[in-house]
Amino acid sequence: MKKILVSILLVCAAATVVAQRADYRIIPLPKSVETDTARVFPLRTGMGIAYDAGNPEVARNVQFLRQWVEELTGVKLALTPDDKKAAVRLTLGFPADKKVKKAKKGQPAAVLTEQQQEAYTITVNESGIQIAARNPIGFFRAAQTLRKSLPLTKNAQPTTLNSIDFPYVQIQDEPRFVYRGAHLDCARHFFSVEVVKQYLDLLALHGCNQFHWHFTEDQGWRFEVKALPELAKKGSVREQTVIGRNSGVYDGQRYGGYYTQEQCREIVNYAAERYINVIPEIDLPGHMQGALHVYPNLGCTGGPYPVWQIWGVSRDVLCAGNPETMTFLKTVIGELCDVFPSKYIHIGGDECPKVRWKECPKCQAKAKELGLKDDGKHSIENQLQTWINHEMEQYLKERGRDMIGWDEVLEGGLTEHGIVMSWRGINGGIEAAKQHHRVIMTPTDYCYIDYYQLKDQWGQPLGIGGYLPVSKVYSFEPLIPDQLSEEEQKYILGPQVNLWTEYVGVPQHVFYMLLPRLDAISEVQWCRSDQKDFEDFKTRLPRMKQLYDRMGVNYCHGLE
Repeated sequence: MKKILVSILLVCAAATVVAQRADYRIIPLPKSVETDTARVFPLRTGMGIAYDAGNPEVARNVQFLRQWVEELTGVKLALTPDDKKAAVRLTLGFPADKKVKKAKKGQPAAVLTEQQQEAYTITVNESGIQIAARNPIGFFRAAQTLRKSLPLTKNAQPTTLNSIDFPYVQIQDEPRFVYRGAHLDCARHFFSVEVVKQYLDLLALHGCNQFHWHFTEDQGWRFEVKALPELAKKGSVREQTVIGRNSGVYDGQRYGGYYTQEQCREIVNYAAERYINVIPEIDLPGHMQGALHVYPNLGCTGGPYPVWQIWGVSRDVLCAGNPETMTFLKTVIGELCDVFPSKYIHIGGDECPKVRWKECPKCQAKAKELGLKDDGKHSIENQLQTWINHEMEQYLKERGRDMIGWDEVLEGGLTEHGIVMSWRGINGGIEAAKQHHRVIMTPTDYCYIDYYQLKDQWGQPLGIGGYLPVSKVYSFEPLIPDQLSEEEQKYILGPQVNLWTEYVGVPQHVFYMLLPRLDAISEVQWCRSDQKDFEDFKTRLPRMKQLYDRMGVNYCHGLE
C-alpha cells in the first residue's frame, strides 16, 4: 500500500510544473514601471482574452499576443466575448482622455503627438491583465512588452507551463522619438524576402517604426521597374565579386538577385502589420553603375559600364546634362511611389563624384543654362546636384511625398522641404536643424553597425573597419543639447542605425552585426535620456539574448 501511495505522489510531482515569473525589466525600458512584487496574477492555459472582435486591427494584435505567449511558454489562451471571465482585457481609449475638458470657444483643441498616439498602459492586479491604448498600435507595443516579459528557459523548444506569475504592475509607456529607424543595404549583397521579414520582426521587437531599404548601388540594382524591364534583370548581376577588401582576387561566381514589385508589396504589408514604415532608397545621381550598365547613354562618357565587381564608389554617375536622365529618374521614382506608400522617399545624394561633370560638355552646358556660378561656398557641380535634388523633390511633392537625402544634399544649398540624414558626424544635422529642416541622426561614430563591435577584430566576421561597441551606441544623444536650442531640437526626428553590406554576405552575419547593437539604439530611440543607464542595461540584456536563442537568430555574444 505504501509503495502505491509513493508511486502516486511521484506521478503527481512529475506532472506539477512550478509557475515561472514574468519580469518587466525589458529592452527598451518602458517609460514608467511601478511593480508590487509581493503579489502576482497567475496566467494559465485556457484563460481568455477579451477584446473588440469587430476591429480587425485589434484582432490581429491579439493573435500576435496569443502566438507569442504559446511559443515561449506553452500557455494557450482562449478568445472570449465574456469580459467578466477574461484574464486579459484590451480596452481602446484612455479614461483620462475622456475626462479632459473640451477646449473653450475660440481655442484650438489639444492635438496628440505621434508618440502619444502609440501610448499604452498595462495594469496587472487581482482582476488580471488590463491593456489600454489610444490606438491599436498601442496594443501591439503592449503585446511586445508582455512578450519580452515572459519567462524563458534555455530549452530551444516551447516549455509547457501550468502558470505564468505576473507580478502586479502599472506600466505607462510611449516612445521618445517619432522616428526610430534601422537600415539594410540589399544592393551590395542581396537578401531574400524571408530574411528581410526576419529583420523586420527584430525591428518590431525593439519598437522601431522605420525600415530604410537600400536598393541600388554600383554593385547592383535590386528594384524592378516594369517600364524598364532590363534594368533589374541585367543591372542586378555582376560577373564576379572581389574577395575581401579589394584584394585583386575574385571569386569567379556570377552574383545577382532583385525584388519584384509584388515582393516589395509583400514586404510593405508585412511591415505595416508590425507598424513599420518602409522607406525605399534609390541612390542618385551617384552609386548608379548598375543602371549605367543597362543604359550607358545616361552616363557622361557613354561607357561601357560593367556592374562593379569591387567595393567603393565609381566615378561614373548619371549625366546631369542629359535630358534623358530626368526622364529615367522620374520613371523609376514614379514606380517606386506606386509600390511604397511611405510618406518618405530616400534619394541618396551621397558620395557623388563630380569629376565627370566637370569634363562633360552636356553637364557644363546645363549649368550655364541654369545660370550656376561658383559662389565661393557652393561649386557649380554641387549646385548642379542641388538642381537634380530639387527636381526630384518637386516630383515627389506632386506625389504627396517628402524627400530624404544624405547630408551631402547640404553642399549645394538645401532644398526647401528636404529631410537631411546626417551620417558624416552630427554637424550636417546641426546645420540643417538650425535652418529649421527636419533631421534624422545617423552619424558613423554611433550608428554604423557595419563597424566591428569588439576590439578583437580578428576573432570576428569580416567588417568594413572601425570600432563601434554596444556601449558607444548606447551613449548616443541625438538632440545635441549643447549646440541646439530647445526650438531647434524639435527638428530632430530621431536616430537610425545603418547596416552596409560590402562584407556582410549571409543572413547569419547580418544578424550578428545587428544584435545586440539594435538593443542599444532602441533605448536611445525609445527612452528619455535621464532613463538610460548602461550598467542597468547590461543586466537586462541576457534575457534578450535568451529570446534570440529561442527565435533562432544569430547575435554577437561579446559585449563592450
